[in-house]
Amino acid sequence: MRQKSVFLPTMREVPADAEAVSHKWLVKGGFIRQLSAGVYSFLPLGRRVLRKVEAIVRHEMEQTGAQEVLLPAFQPADLWQQSGRYEVYGPELVRLQDRNGREFVLGPTHEEVITQLVGQEISTYRKLPVTLFQVQTKFRDERRPRFGLLRCREFVMKDAYSFDSDWEGLDRTYQAMYEAYHRIFERSGLEFRAVQADAGAIGGEGGTHEFMAIAESGEDDVVTCSSCDYAANMEKAISHEAALVEADKKRLTRDQAEDGLQAAAEQFHTPGLRTIDELVAGLEIGHDGLIKTLIYLADGKPVAVLVRGDHSINETKVLNALQAVTLTLADSDTVRTVTGAGTGFAGPIGLAIPLLVDLEVAQMKAGIAGANETDYHVRHVVPGRDFSLERTGDFRNVEVGDRCPSCEHGELRTIRGIEIGHVFKLGTKYSEKLGAQFVDSTGETKPIIMGCYGIGISRLLSAIIEQHHDENGMIWPSAVAPYDVHLIPVSTQDSLQMDVAENLYAQLQAAGIDVLLDDRDERLGVKLKDSDLIGIPIRIVVGKGVADGQVEWKLRGGSGAADRMAITDVLAAVQGSMRG
Repeated sequence: MRQKSVFLPTMREVPADAEAVSHKWLVKGGFIRQLSAGVYSFLPLGRRVLRKVEAIVRHEMEQTGAQEVLLPAFQPADLWQQSGRYEVYGPELVRLQDRNGREFVLGPTHEEVITQLVGQEISTYRKLPVTLFQVQTKFRDERRPRFGLLRCREFVMKDAYSFDSDWEGLDRTYQAMYEAYHRIFERSGLEFRAVQADAGAIGGEGGTHEFMAIAESGEDDVVTCSSCDYAANMEKAISHEAALVEADKKRLTRDQAEDGLQAAAEQFHTPGLRTIDELVAGLEIGHDGLIKTLIYLADGKPVAVLVRGDHSINETKVLNALQAVTLTLADSDTVRTVTGAGTGFAGPIGLAIPLLVDLEVAQMKAGIAGANETDYHVRHVVPGRDFSLERTGDFRNVEVGDRCPSCEHGELRTIRGIEIGHVFKLGTKYSEKLGAQFVDSTGETKPIIMGCYGIGISRLLSAIIEQHHDENGMIWPSAVAPYDVHLIPVSTQDSLQMDVAENLYAQLQAAGIDVLLDDRDERLGVKLKDSDLIGIPIRIVVGKGVADGQVEWKLRGGSGAADRMAITDVLAAVQGSMRG
């Protein structure tokens, strides 16, 4: 491609709304343009990168035996009502009506559609297993679109769905996809981790992993171990201590039976001490001696969640434990109705609502809690004696320094990550509700066992740039770069330079190498600045050295000055660099 003809509207100033580095460079480099909040047009160079990523994804999917389809984005709402997700997805689901008043949604994902399709076409074990995938535009009405392609309302996604006759088959398919995802992200030049995850609105009955690109700008906390390969997102991570108690909850009952000799619970005056930090300062005690009680509304009904004062509540764990659709902190009026006190003085004693007690609260010998009376707390509160331990579980976020649940001696730490892919063992969640059944070898009718595997294709562009950039612009990995070589003649008025540039351009193209020839009548400084900005991996400058049979060669992101290279060596050098 000749740059004079390319629709490449670069910008000199950073967009005011660009918070993420990738957003800044993709807009400034002329790869994308915003149409409205969270909705972007892909310009020619952006589309070329998108196609390179799609090609990698398609190749690796087909290597697993998956077959490509294309499903409708315009989906009947009754399918979502059948699956139970019409309400679960909430306001992020784009709802609309056709001219006849029939309800539809714009698909953020395609479990319902693919399940109905396969359920109509497959009825016997002889046609299983099968895996289908697509690359398609999805829609999600994000409450706050931001960070460019990282949080959009319209985005490109690869989603695959597997259909098996038994769980062993699903395990094999899941493992094949898990390995394919590693190859996809490695080929895309990403540093990433596969982490244990929560299934969220997709749901399911089996394991699930998120693939996280490591980036300081990431919105998600990834919990890792200092000594082993344990990794989980914050919604799923658990400490070694909590894992031990979870495995032996009977021990809580035994331990609490020994606490009968503890002093009786005693109410005392704490005027103005409303928060945990105020209590710690005012009472001169440690955070771990306090029992924090928060009131939530789960599907509109009040519940209390108890964690130690030095811990924070993991709302996803609470939501899953309650098997609820929605979970929100109660407002002050609800708190007063439930506890009889103002916010900050809730406690577990005497509450007539369900109590969810974190495992490490359940292990406390005694603690201080709210008295359910404004300006009062209670000391010597004994779990199991003064409030029920009927519903205990891991309801807290892990903390840096907690022991690893996998290797036991390593310490947990957090890094930031960008979610780029997610794999799920769905089981029969959708096939049962949507009637996707098959007859097995014994003649018995059973629901098909499913898996789901997604990759955020457009999001990958941003994840790659978050990891591959410098102060001058993007640094595209070779496999996904819009072009392989940026060929820049210093002066388009110099016939010798242009002859050499044209000959190299033809030679590289004939070898199947994507080349962008900068044939603009611009100053060299402008050309080099634009070249750094758009981040093509190899830059070849054709200047005065052509008289001696040489050009200048530089890898984008490489340190130091450009190297001089014989014109006759250029093709081999480019091919060698691309292989490397």
